[in-house]
Amino acid sequence: MADPGIATLRTSPLAHLAERMRAATVTGARGVSLTERPFLTMVNLRVAPGSEAAGRVEKVLGAPLPRACGDTTASGARTVVWLGPDEWLVLSHEEGTAELTQALGDAPGSVVDVSANRTTLELRGPSARQVLEKGCPLDLHPRAFGPGRAVSTTVGPVAVLLWQVDDAPTYRLFPRSSFADYLGRWLIDAMGEFSGPEVP
Repeated sequence: MADPGIATLRTSPLAHLAERMRAATVTGARGVSLTERPFLTMVNLRVAPGSEAAGRVEKVLGAPLPRACGDTTASGARTVVWLGPDEWLVLSHEEGTAELTQALGDAPGSVVDVSANRTTLELRGPSARQVLEKGCPLDLHPRAFGPGRAVSTTVGPVAVLLWQVDDAPTYRLFPRSSFADYLGRWLIDAMGEFSGPEVP
């Protein structure tokens, strides 16, 4: 049992790379930046779509559950990402699962806090898409992938949930915490070319 007189320090998976990420920032027309947004609450939700329990869950969320691959819905501080036909990831800055657990009730399904499983990287700027295109197999062109889209994919060799937040563009990447260091270093390296002049 922990000594109540000793403060516990919470450290994010990429705290040790914070200065390197800041130093890698590129400004201007070819700008791109990388930051960690640690300690986001992530709740894995499973419930039968269209069921009474799903209706109760949607009332708690204040938004309908997304129904198709790549879709997201948002309400207030919460964003819900489609993971499968009966599975979603609820992202928020609010802690706890009590409301969702109560809404699910005795219906088949689950509500599990998986916040410690992943961290969040934010890649932003005019060159953000080109950085990702160096190692992501998805077609990230705006005609195929735009704001509000979120899918499971890979960046380099790392499995991530990739969400495009806006058309800046801003992307949020959710790698497993154990792979975050590798991905952070991969992205920093991929950003390097944009600090120099564009080759005609």
